[in-house]
Amino acid sequence: MPAYFNPQGSIRKAPHSPSRDSTRQRIKFSDERVCKSHLLNCCPHDILSGTRMDLGDCLKVHDLALRADYEIASKEQDFFFELDAMDHLQSFIADCDRRTDIAKKRLADTQEEISAEVAAKAERVHELNEEIGKLLAKAEQLGAEGNVEESQKVMDEVEKTRVNKREAEEIYRNSMPASSFQQQKLRVCEVCSAYLGLHDNDRRLADHFGGKLHLGFIEIREKLDELKRLVAEKQEKRNQDRLKRREERDREERDRLKKRSKSRERHRHRSRTSSQDRKKRTRSRSREKRHPQQTQSGSRSRSHSHHRSRDRSRDRSSREKSSRDKERSSHNRSSRDRSRDRERRHKKRSCESNGKSEGRSSEEFEAGEI
Repeated sequence: MPAYFNPQGSIRKAPHSPSRDSTRQRIKFSDERVCKSHLLNCCPHDILSGTRMDLGDCLKVHDLALRADYEIASKEQDFFFELDAMDHLQSFIADCDRRTDIAKKRLADTQEEISAEVAAKAERVHELNEEIGKLLAKAEQLGAEGNVEESQKVMDEVEKTRVNKREAEEIYRNSMPASSFQQQKLRVCEVCSAYLGLHDNDRRLADHFGGKLHLGFIEIREKLDELKRLVAEKQEKRNQDRLKRREERDREERDRLKKRSKSRERHRHRSRTSSQDRKKRTRSRSREKRHPQQTQSGSRSRSHSHHRSRDRSRDRSSREKSSRDKERSSHNRSSRDRSRDRERRHKKRSCESNGKSEGRSSEEFEAGEI
């Protein structure tokens, strides 16, 4: 018969079922048939196994191999199994608290009625008993771990608490009659709903508060508080991520609407201009159909006026060109005349100078002959 270890280290045999073994081989840790509390190491069926409140086998699949697979995969992805485990532990603790309330009512019905003052004194004795039991369990645990000095310190605290307990018991004894004091006053443990006696000895208290049942319930309640904290943090983170995604979607939607409105405006403008052009064309066509001669004469007059204006511009340009040519020709003519006059004067001067020189030479010749 296959066996596996629970968190306390004791061997627990799994039920011999071929169908269940084959199911374990087929399924994965994310399957609904797998116990999510077992994957998180907080299933009450595992924690309370071997106690007087042994719950038996869990209805869902427990497998250490699936837990190992989950621990590896959870490092890369958050599967949010804490919510399922929290719901499971909440329902279990609510059932235990309900049983505790029923036990309290049963004790109230069976035991004699006492005054509020006496009840407060008895409650003080019970509190000291619980403190002694917890300290003794802690000292035994430290001694088993080899921490002798710390264990001795805890035992010193136990002795002090015992002195306080004896004083509280004396006060309680003096406030009640002898017949009532001899009766065993019981109390229900708020953690594991077990019955505790007012006159229990230290060994009985140590066995209870250091026992597997009481410590198992403490572990379950602490694990439930831790799961509540983790679930609250993850839900807050998810809400923030959801709000960010919503804001991004809203921003994208606004941008899309802006683009769509701009495209619609452009389309409307184009359609408006095209409709205006069509209206103009239809008006001109209708005008042509109604007054074809006027339109032809108008077009002719427009063409004549266009040709006339073109001829005027041509005449103006030709006149300007002819005036410029005349100015150039007159300027060239005047420059040629001035150059000719200059040449004439130069020739005249040269001729006069030559005549004078000839006259002088002839007079000198005549004088030489004489």
